[in-house]
Amino acid sequence: MTENQNLQRALLQRLDELPSFSVFDSIKVAAIQDGPSELSQDILDLSSYPSVTLSSGQKILARLLVGADGLNSPVRTYAGIPSRGWDYERHGVVATLKLTNGNLGKGRGDMAMAYQRFLPSGPIALLPMPGNYTTLVWSTTPQKAAKLKSLASEDFVAMVNAAFRLGNVDLEYMGHLDSGHGEELAWRCSVTGIEENEAHIPRMIETVQGGSVASFPLRYRQADSYISSRVALVGDAAHTVHPLAGQGLNMGLADVQSLAKTIEYTVEHGGDIGDEMYLERYNSEMWMQNNRMLGVTDKLHKLYGVGWGPLVGIRSLGLKMVDQMSPVKGWLMRQAGGLTTSENRAS
Repeated sequence: MTENQNLQRALLQRLDELPSFSVFDSIKVAAIQDGPSELSQDILDLSSYPSVTLSSGQKILARLLVGADGLNSPVRTYAGIPSRGWDYERHGVVATLKLTNGNLGKGRGDMAMAYQRFLPSGPIALLPMPGNYTTLVWSTTPQKAAKLKSLASEDFVAMVNAAFRLGNVDLEYMGHLDSGHGEELAWRCSVTGIEENEAHIPRMIETVQGGSVASFPLRYRQADSYISSRVALVGDAAHTVHPLAGQGLNMGLADVQSLAKTIEYTVEHGGDIGDEMYLERYNSEMWMQNNRMLGVTDKLHKLYGVGWGPLVGIRSLGLKMVDQMSPVKGWLMRQAGGLTTSENRAS
């Protein structure tokens, strides 16, 4: 795992190294509309060019406008591209946590490990970060998310530790407490005989980083197309995925990689980077690839949202079978690692 601020810092440093590159900081986009209808001096028709008006009053004409502007993308709205999907009626609670010592895993040296448990209200996951830190993603109901965010730091930490150690009934009871979660967890662990050295239980969380606890609504969205004339969508502007597989950022980075290769191919062949004929290379590669991942995560969410006894047994058996099937397991791991985009598609 790499923190978002580290990625942003590295990208900004790289931009500083590139010639003829302008960064507009602390400025908002005020409007996006078609370019002027009159012809320019070199008889270039600019009416098809997106014209971006900044809050400073400056206007920018774009041969290609890339919408990397999130779920409620103004660029997608300007292009008139519909986006379809639904809300999951769940919120994702995120936080940066500090471990008591070492990394998440136990008994495997310095190997970075991630932990995930599927609870009745949604999955909870701990993802490794450098040092003795970890990132939390807890999918739950809006009411429970609000409750978690209202807790004192020590009680919030106790609830995270409890979510990986206690049964559903015990965890549900603790979720209704207003305070004293640490003492309640210690007592219940002593009664139930939880063994802290068990490999399937992550190390104890010690503290939560101040100001890192936040939540966001979970949604499924897929744009009808990732392109239109002189417009390309990437990341959440193009698709929004359930976080249970941790693929949102990987999918967005794969979009950017594919679009960059498409632009490179277009320039090398003397084409117009805003022409839909060339942009279709990007759309045809990434739309279906992302649609498969969206479908997998959506079905997993629905599958694990069912508490019917027989289905729970079949579900567990299915996961054990996947673990024993090396080709299937390898494919899933490559998907999770963002290694499925072809390396030389635009050759």
